[in-house]
Amino acid sequence: MSCDPRQAATTYVTAWRDKDFDTFRSVLADDVTFDGPLGTARDAEECVLGIRKMSEIVTDIVVEKMFVDGDDVLTWFQLHTSLAPPCATANWSRLEDGRIKQIRVTFDPRPLIG
Repeated sequence: MSCDPRQAATTYVTAWRDKDFDTFRSVLADDVTFDGPLGTARDAEECVLGIRKMSEIVTDIVVEKMFVDGDDVLTWFQLHTSLAPPCATANWSRLEDGRIKQIRVTFDPRPLIG
């Protein structure tokens, strides 16, 4: 699935929240990279595997703001989990040829690993 940046980022978050991993995978480039406080991935299969694992504790994702600048999308959301209070999270996705090629995430992981 090739998307405009806002559509790709929205699909990414919605599919993750809904645990729809086929749709989640559809917006990723095969060689997507992911870097975040709890892990890294160097291709789409690793990225899906990591999100599947994280989804075991995710109860909701509430997007508060999405900023689009060309092929870059910054999504600010509250990550709700079964382990900790909601966690403010920033997700920066960069698209190439209509698919997410690079993902950088930041949040304070201490409540989740505490």
